[in-house]
Amino acid sequence: MNSFTGEITAIEQEESLSLISLRVGETPFTTIVIDTPDTAPYLRVGNTVQVLFKESEVLIGKDINNNSISLQNKIACTIKAIEQGKLLSKLELESNIGPVVSIITTNAVEQLQLKVANVVMAMVKTNEIMLAE
Repeated sequence: MNSFTGEITAIEQEESLSLISLRVGETPFTTIVIDTPDTAPYLRVGNTVQVLFKESEVLIGKDINNNSISLQNKIACTIKAIEQGKLLSKLELESNIGPVVSIITTNAVEQLQLKVANVVMAMVKTNEIMLAE
């Protein structure tokens, strides 16, 4: 599980859903949660939270322009290591917010011609990010 400490910067609410904007260092993130500031007291602007997402939810893009994809959560990374299996591969990435781990298919690694030291964009869908106090 990828885990970072972030600060809530904004909250938009509709019925029982909240769209949470936060920052981990200088990197912006968004997540949508089935909670509101009324039902989850930790959801307050300025509060520190844990930002969590599974390794299998980290998409990898190569030669991605920040404005050319709808995913909101984008982390510029450098590949530090690739553990290539027959079906799945584990990428160990370094970013300005710390290490990130991604598990993608080995076919994707080969298709993108990923190598150690490549600069890539790690991306996570808004609904795949979890928050914890």
